[in-house]
Amino acid sequence: MAAQKSTESESTRFGLSFKLITMIIAMILVVEVVIYLPSVANFRIRWLDDRVQVAGVAARVIETVPDTMDLTPEMVSNLLQSARAEALVIRKAGRSQLIERSDMPMPVATFAADTRDRDAPALILNALDIIFRGSDRTMRIIGQPADAPDTIVEVLMSEAYLREEMLVYSRNIFWLSLFVAVATAAAIFLFLNRLLVRPIRRMTRNMISFRETPEDAHRIIQPSGRSDEVGMAEKELAMMERDLYSMLRQKQHLADLGLAVAKINHDLRNTLSAAQMLSDQVATLEDPQVQRLAPRLVTTLDRAINFAQSVLDYGRQKSEPPKFLPVDLRALIDESSIDAGLYANQNIGFENNVPDDMIINVDPDQFSRIFVNLMKNAREALENRAAGAEGGIVAILFEETPDAIHIDVQDNGPGLPPRAKENLFVAFEGSGRAGGTGLGLVIAKEISEAHGGQLSLVPTEKGTHFRVKLPVSAAA
Repeated sequence: MAAQKSTESESTRFGLSFKLITMIIAMILVVEVVIYLPSVANFRIRWLDDRVQVAGVAARVIETVPDTMDLTPEMVSNLLQSARAEALVIRKAGRSQLIERSDMPMPVATFAADTRDRDAPALILNALDIIFRGSDRTMRIIGQPADAPDTIVEVLMSEAYLREEMLVYSRNIFWLSLFVAVATAAAIFLFLNRLLVRPIRRMTRNMISFRETPEDAHRIIQPSGRSDEVGMAEKELAMMERDLYSMLRQKQHLADLGLAVAKINHDLRNTLSAAQMLSDQVATLEDPQVQRLAPRLVTTLDRAINFAQSVLDYGRQKSEPPKFLPVDLRALIDESSIDAGLYANQNIGFENNVPDDMIINVDPDQFSRIFVNLMKNAREALENRAAGAEGGIVAILFEETPDAIHIDVQDNGPGLPPRAKENLFVAFEGSGRAGGTGLGLVIAKEISEAHGGQLSLVPTEKGTHFRVKLPVSAAA
């Protein structure tokens, strides 16, 4: 019990609520990532556009300097520092002008970033490249200032400035996305928790409680009265639990009644056995009237004893699943014919037409009971046939088709009466002879179905013909 509670506690810890809120957060973060990629690419291109605009301002400043005046090192340093650049190249009207520091060598650009290229996938890939591979590489930014469309500027600078600002931007986006995901997941979860999770938990706890003591009517769930699918599930669960409660009470009553009947039947059988012994002694008397009535008395007592024994056997029957083993079908039927009283019977012929090499996977103990019951019924029907009838024969036929295996038990007796056909396979109703219980056919049908097959009555003009149908997979 402690281990079971520990398992239930562990499953509750990672139950529907945990999975639901985790899934919501994960899905929102996935959406945020999809939004983040074009966003960070847009941040990068705008940052590069700003550098190009600053370089354009520097170009206009240079244009204002008279041709007779050279740029001083201080002016160059201020221009480059305002653009965070190592060097500037200004191209206009076929002329190029390089602005660089005189106190350090000209840097060599590692890669170029052309702001005129606005291809979305390329922008995303370039942004990710700077975030994950960027370091102290030198990049060459190429672009046209918005207020000077006839001018092309090139800015040589370290990508470290851009990468640092992109990392800050990404970090801010991450925390904002996480906050939005948690807040949204919490709001959705509170809604779904009230709408779904809590009712499902209530039904789950009720099912566990009802399973522990199904005989307690107080544990039947009371529907909440909702009109949606959850309310319908509660109503169906309540109906199912009421049905189970009623069935369990009925089964308990039947079990108690069956126990009482079994005890009465047992005592009755002992009484009938004693009466049978007395009838045997009475049959030895030489009184003509006794000799005339004694056979009828013995027959009646035999029927009563057989009826009592059949009821006891049916009550003691265990519903165990079959233990499938490879079995020689012909040998199994030969052994069953001995138990059914057909083997070496002087008055009834027996034909076993099953091939010698037919092996099937069945439970030999259970499967043999099918043929014992069927062949015993056939033998009793032939023994009770009208005087002067032709010789009785019980034949076992076999046929294997692509879909199934057919094993038939056929006799040339008087056949089943209409009442027996109408109540076939119904306990105490489907017997074809007076004093019979019909339990043999019920047991045979249950065993056939337990083996994945079925037992049926095949219509025939003469005699009785039963067919046991097995799936083709039963053949070994």
